[in-house]
Amino acid sequence: MFGTRARSASDAAVLRRKGHLKEQDKFIQFVLDMHQTHTTLEVMQKMDRWIAEHRKDPRTSRLRRMVPTIGNFFVPLKLVDAFLEYDEFFALSRRQYVHPNFAELRHIFNIAQVHSSAQSLKLITFDADGTLYADGAHIEHDNEMIRHIIALMRSNIHVAIVTAAGYPGAPERFEQRVEGLLAAFRQLNLPQHITDRFHIMGGECNYLLRVAGPDKRLQFVPDAEWKSQFMQSWTEAQCQRLLDDAERLLLEGAHRLRLPVQVLRKERAVGVVPAAATIYEVLEELAITVQNQLQAELPFCAFNGGNDVFVDVGNKSLGLEALMNHLACTPSEVLHVGDRFSDTGNDSATRDCCSILWVANPEETDFFIKLLLNDLMKRRINSAYIDFQVV
Repeated sequence: MFGTRARSASDAAVLRRKGHLKEQDKFIQFVLDMHQTHTTLEVMQKMDRWIAEHRKDPRTSRLRRMVPTIGNFFVPLKLVDAFLEYDEFFALSRRQYVHPNFAELRHIFNIAQVHSSAQSLKLITFDADGTLYADGAHIEHDNEMIRHIIALMRSNIHVAIVTAAGYPGAPERFEQRVEGLLAAFRQLNLPQHITDRFHIMGGECNYLLRVAGPDKRLQFVPDAEWKSQFMQSWTEAQCQRLLDDAERLLLEGAHRLRLPVQVLRKERAVGVVPAAATIYEVLEELAITVQNQLQAELPFCAFNGGNDVFVDVGNKSLGLEALMNHLACTPSEVLHVGDRFSDTGNDSATRDCCSILWVANPEETDFFIKLLLNDLMKRRINSAYIDFQVV
């Protein structure tokens, strides 16, 4: 009826490029809005003061009143310094008519977060798809992050991959995702006290794996060694009821949106994969539908994976808290790196238990980890100098 315009308007590839739902955050939007009446430097000066105030009293702070959904800042941030560092290369302050965009502010916050977290870091965790490697891929032998991960482990820092992927009883399936990394462990013949610092948390919070044996293979850590009492109390019947209800809501939502889907059911997760071309906004609608309508006895995570929508039993916050207890780390000593911190992203829950780095792709992850490793080297040099002075 609408001729060529109809074909253009229904082109999923064109529509997908128009979506900005991955760049949603009430706090960053608040900072963006401040640029209507402030320069970026003035905004960061106020943010430094308000964040320091919020850290002292999160319940009644000015930031809490202006952004009611704001969480905690587990370490102090120096946003003015981060802005000046970013501005030196990108001349943000020289722009007269165009304000910073979402990604630029995210970068400034990330720089401040890296510099602050480097002072006390003991555990860094990574999302997998879209963070360490492209969606649907895995860690190949030439992945730049391999040497960064090993450098972090050699710096006495625990490294974990926290992912929605879950393969109960099949460690070899997890090994396929990180084969390049495990091969490097074997090639370098890393000693056990180094490889003991690497873990994989699968199924959001349902499976924990470690490196074991001279052949550097993955093995499951027994639940009793790391799961909280609350997590161990979940019954199989409760989990299946949650997944049954989630599957029903996903199918009802897909039918309402006229989206043909395939259902994928796992031990602790259920999801739908579009069987026809669609756009990000449709998947967002499905995820929010489940978030708003699913009544469950147990915690769950309903998230838009970009190419699918999944519902998992539990969430990354529970998994990360359990891992932190297992490794004896406090929130100020932990940093999570992920690409999905919007309302329908499965990294969002980690904000409740540690600091975060919000990246858009593996290339950004590589950049910020290089920055972190540089700060860690400076920390070691300063520590050695202080020890020398004491002696």
